[in-house]
Amino acid sequence: MSKPTFTWTPDLGAQQSITPSVTQTKFGDGYELRVARGINTQPRMWNVTFSKGPNEAAAILDFFEARAGVEAFSWTDPFNKTGTYVCRQWNSGQAVFGVYSITATFEQVFEY
Repeated sequence: MSKPTFTWTPDLGAQQSITPSVTQTKFGDGYELRVARGINTQPRMWNVTFSKGPNEAAAILDFFEARAGVEAFSWTDPFNKTGTYVCRQWNSGQAVFGVYSITATFEQVFEY
């Protein structure tokens, strides 16, 4: 079954963070051993903002609500890398008359 695709482009200023998955063991005298945990060790997380008119904002919110933080979707990030993501948290509000602001966190997931 194919995943839905998130097609909206975020505003400039999207922030990416990567926290490698590492197991570390500390020994005496300051020695330390580090090993990558698993096969997908560098998941990406994106903080994105969308400033859109009412129709586009409603469509984005409908997309998030339909996935409910459970269903993954395909998304191409600002570096033009396509991956599988979930959105577990988003906020929305009216920025100015006729423009709505949506902030969201996209977390990369690895599944088949």
